[in-house]
Amino acid sequence: MNILLIETATEVCSVALAKGGEVAALRESSEPNAHSVRLPVYVKELMEGERIDGVCVSAGPGSYTGLRIGTSTAKGLCYALDVPLLSVSSLLSMAALYYRRHAEYRGMVCPMIDARRMECYTMMVAPGPEVVREVRADVVAEGLYDEWLDRGEVVFIGNGAAKTQPVLGSHPNARFDAAPAVSAVGMLPLAMQRLEAGQVENVAYYEPFYLKDFVAKRSVVHGLRD
Repeated sequence: MNILLIETATEVCSVALAKGGEVAALRESSEPNAHSVRLPVYVKELMEGERIDGVCVSAGPGSYTGLRIGTSTAKGLCYALDVPLLSVSSLLSMAALYYRRHAEYRGMVCPMIDARRMECYTMMVAPGPEVVREVRADVVAEGLYDEWLDRGEVVFIGNGAAKTQPVLGSHPNARFDAAPAVSAVGMLPLAMQRLEAGQVENVAYYEPFYLKDFVAKRSVVHGLRD
């Protein structure tokens, strides 16, 4: 079973090809605003000469533009190849990747995706990975996660963790991991579970989970007035 995995929920553009439950090839870049350029190239490279049995895309939450690009690419591939479309939570796949890299760790993980200012998309995950608190858009403040931190160690990961460390870092059970937290590699076990359970998406009607509505802002050019 060959699955193409597409992760575009953050600044990272990551594509992996999985064969028989293992990642066989990976392409990724953290170049800003490059998803529309990098993604087609990575997909073409990994699909060259390969049979694809399914496509899995990051469901969000995350960057509106990144999710749209990833979703439209995945849906186009599924339609053209007549293969199933899968989706997995961006936050849960981040936690799954952390547990994969740290098999000895038995505490909780809080993946965090930057949502501007002091707001982050977050989820609380236990080993498994098991979701113990569903995704939220949190305005991070001191004491916000004490309910979880008082129970034991929590590792905060992702591009939202660094900016919140000064606020949350005073709790003795708070840990912060600055290593890259987003990769299509983390999507694989979740994608396999969904495929085996027959939890596929409707290619025509699937939409990513934005969590918040997109708000377009009018660009401002200094020196010009309406």
